[in-house]
Parts: sequence; C-alpha cells; structure tokens
Amino acid sequence: MKRAIRSGNLFDHGEPASSDERVDALVERGGVTIERIVSTGQASPPGFWYDSPRAEWVVLLSGAAALEFEGEPQPHPMKPGDHVLIEAHCRHRVAWTSETEPSVWLAVYYPDGAAD
Repeated sequence: MKRAIRSGNLFDHGEPASSDERVDALVERGGVTIERIVSTGQASPPGFWYDSPRAEWVVLLSGAAALEFEGEPQPHPMKPGDHVLIEAHCRHRVAWTSETEPSVWLAVYYPDGAAD
C-alpha cells in the first residue's frame, strides 16, 4: 500500500515576496481548509470586514496581533499560543500585526455546524 506523506515546517516561510501577507493552503479536503498565514505588519483595510460562510479556528504561533469583531468596543489582542473560534458570518478584521517579527497564524476553516 502506497502512502503519500507531505511534510514541512510552519516556521519555514522564507522572506516575504511582497508587502502582502503570505497565505499557504496546507490542506483542502471536504470543505475544510487549513492555512498558514504569515503577517509582517499588515492589517485589514479601513472599513473592510471578513464575513465568511465557514467557521474559522485560528491560533497565533508567533509574533503579535489584534483582531477586531464588529460590535465589540475593544480589539482582541493575541500573543503566541492564543486561539479563537470565529463562527460563520461573525464579521471580523485584523486590527494590526507585529512590524518587528513575523506573525505566523494557523487557520482552520470548516463548514458551519461541523464542530457541533
């Protein structure tokens, strides 16, 4: 029986190719996507809100960042190891990410209701 093994290192992301965040899809199967996101000082554009039809669980592995959620008065600061579950259609944005070190995220997107 042949087994296909794919491996890598979440922190081996190289230098940014542009001023944009780097987003690498690591796994995409059955409506589930696992991404590594590397932020280097990026934030969501003013007035922009993510509004996904899928739920998202995200953990910050390195760096620092803050998320904003629509209707919440204060940003949600994050340090390495912090994670948050964002339900489908919960409008949110990235307030800021560290400009002095890469902020490496692991994000898991899945269909609404899959974690019930």
